[in-house]
Amino acid sequence: MKEKDLLDLGYKKYEGETYDVYFNKEVCKHSGNCVKANHTVFQLKRKPWVLPVATEQESVITAIKGCPSGALKYKLKNSDEIKP
Repeated sequence: MKEKDLLDLGYKKYEGETYDVYFNKEVCKHSGNCVKANHTVFQLKRKPWVLPVATEQESVITAIKGCPSGALKYKLKNSDEIKP
């Protein structure tokens, strides 16, 4: 899927230095898996609540892959592919 298509579906982009995170609150099932997996990047009380920190990249990718609803996606800066 292209970034434009994802944004058209209501996903919001959070830009990081080495990767970007996309989130759609309408798709989210609020399982809390992302916050439990990485509370450095995902903090509900902070604005913005997603802060893609470069040092946390592998942990964030694991957290996003554990999202049961598909509300979270990511894209590495050196790629055009949005996953998962």
